[in-house]
Amino acid sequence: MKTTNRFESKYSKEILTFLKNALDEDFGYEDHTSKSYFKNNNNNSFKLITKSNCVISGIRLSEILIEKFRSNLSIKKFFSDGDQVKKGEKVLEINGPAYSILSVERLILNIMQRMSGISTLTSNLSKLISHTKCKILDTRKTTPGFRYPEKWAVLIGGGVNHRMGLFDAILIKDNHIDSCGSIENAIVTTKDYLDQNNLKIPVYVEVRNKEELDEVIKHNWIDRIILDNMSPFETKESVSFIQGSFPVESSGNINEKNILEYAEAGVDFISMGSITHSASIVDMSIIKV
Repeated sequence: MKTTNRFESKYSKEILTFLKNALDEDFGYEDHTSKSYFKNNNNNSFKLITKSNCVISGIRLSEILIEKFRSNLSIKKFFSDGDQVKKGEKVLEINGPAYSILSVERLILNIMQRMSGISTLTSNLSKLISHTKCKILDTRKTTPGFRYPEKWAVLIGGGVNHRMGLFDAILIKDNHIDSCGSIENAIVTTKDYLDQNNLKIPVYVEVRNKEELDEVIKHNWIDRIILDNMSPFETKESVSFIQGSFPVESSGNINEKNILEYAEAGVDFISMGSITHSASIVDMSIIKV
């Protein structure tokens, strides 16, 4: 899991910010329910179990939560992120004062249910196209405030991260092209901006038809061509026309039913907003041992 380790290292600040904000949102300044019941700090053990088969995800993030914000607790893992877990299996055990455990119980469940759902869906889709060179990409269609865990879950499930946000890559889309008057104007304007500001970030360009593709391939400095809302047949023709000169991505209305056609058309990547915005959660419970 070297890729996911790099993700944690690269975005450590953002991950801690996410956890702090999530705790502030849920715990606030006091858990009155637990405080009214638990008057001592006796150690207790609670276990997390899954209620369906899944690719487990969010274990490391839960560890960080406890390490950084609940140091009076300890966590014992029985699986690692990316493992296949069967219904009813114990994934982890948390030990410490019941008051502290229950103060983070819901956040751990929210994290692991959501991330495991994304990792499971990404893994299932990746298996469908595993005989091709194509990799599945996520998008910016994420839950506000939850982007870093969701994109981490994509990696754990075997997918690849697209740009994290508007700040780490340029993606020239239809609205940019139409606002500039033509795809050529949009590309030239982008190149001028990069040169004037001495920026070294990836540039991806969406094309909607053969005419736009003809313009883009004149600019060999572009990092990736995105075939937007093309049919599998149009995609195959475009890949043949590009002849490996650029990495190629397909996007738009791709799902479990047609993903194989696009992957077999020869593209390098398929981007799918559904792996983050439409993944079902994996049901789990945290119960006292």
